[in-house]
Amino acid sequence: MITKAIDVTYGLFQAFDRAGSVGDLNRTLLSAVSKLGVESTFAGIIPMPGTSRRDQAAHVLLDSTPAGWTDRYFKAGHLFRDPTIQRLTTDLTAFRWSDIEPEYRADAAARRVMEEAGDFRLRQGFTVPLITLDGRIAGFSFGAERFDPSPELRGMLQLVASYAFGRSIVLSEGPPRPEVRLTPREREALQWAADGKTEWEIGELMSISEHGAEKHLRSIRTKLGTASRTHAVAEGFRRGFLK
Repeated sequence: MITKAIDVTYGLFQAFDRAGSVGDLNRTLLSAVSKLGVESTFAGIIPMPGTSRRDQAAHVLLDSTPAGWTDRYFKAGHLFRDPTIQRLTTDLTAFRWSDIEPEYRADAAARRVMEEAGDFRLRQGFTVPLITLDGRIAGFSFGAERFDPSPELRGMLQLVASYAFGRSIVLSEGPPRPEVRLTPREREALQWAADGKTEWEIGELMSISEHGAEKHLRSIRTKLGTASRTHAVAEGFRRGFLK
């Protein structure tokens, strides 16, 4: 049994190592943990207090949450009201979201974050605190509509989170990435997306249809190798397309 467990773990870590991009890593990770009841993952370094909403997204490293959630999260300014983030900054032990409910029950803003997350099938989850070598606090969350991991599964997820997070940093900040060229209109659309504008608002600002704005953003995601709008914004900052 021990040998089999080691083989499975080693095989998964090899798959992480073969991932050529953050998008590949995201897909590999979700494929593995979905067998355990996880429906989405999210990981990032916690920005300093006072960081603007548009810059907060640049701290995201992995994101497979339901479509629309991360855009809603940052646009609504939920980051520093989020009780999981508040917990990460005060206690570096892993926790189920249900564990911290007594701590935020009386906080209307914190309750709103969790209630809105529930609307996106993120009602239950497990968050793993991580620390970078330069002392930055990061968080790695596994979420689902229903997910109450056993103590054994929690230990497994902490190991997976640590390795996947390290690999995501290598892929994000490692060797030079292939050059990507965005058209002037794509850069403009990405800039508006970074400012939290919806596809409809971007269309109005650029004097194009909402479908045209969606087409620009889809092309940007393809060129940058990102799976979501938030990831595209984060990659845009890393590559210098956004200031």
